[in-house]
Amino acid sequence: MQKSSVNKVILVGHIGNKPEGRYTPSGTSTATFSLATNESWIDSDKEKKEHTEWHNIVAWNKLADFTTEYLQKGQLIYIEGKLQTRTYKDKNDVQHWKTEIVSNVITPLEWKTGEKKENGSVKKTAEKVSEPTGDEDLPF
Repeated sequence: MQKSSVNKVILVGHIGNKPEGRYTPSGTSTATFSLATNESWIDSDKEKKEHTEWHNIVAWNKLADFTTEYLQKGQLIYIEGKLQTRTYKDKNDVQHWKTEIVSNVITPLEWKTGEKKENGSVKKTAEKVSEPTGDEDLPF
């Protein structure tokens, strides 16, 4: 009898750096960035403690394109994916292990104000999300 297993990660956190997009030699787009999740608690001495955990995130194909175009440092996002560990050797032939979350869902939970350059000057722009007026047919 085969036993089932599940490899699923759900995170809500802030983007640590601007997502970096690349292309594989075959032309597939990929994006990588870090995500910070925070926790706080009161210890036995009644002192507040905080911890930030950093996660390496990878996106592929259209999700990677969306990530590099619309996501910004500091933005709060929701991610679903799976844990994947890969190994590689550096230029000194030392083997390294890297654990990443390969995402299959990325949902922005807030939109940050962006800065776009026009004619050498910086112009601030903001994404505006329209709110439903109540006249739309909702699927639920």
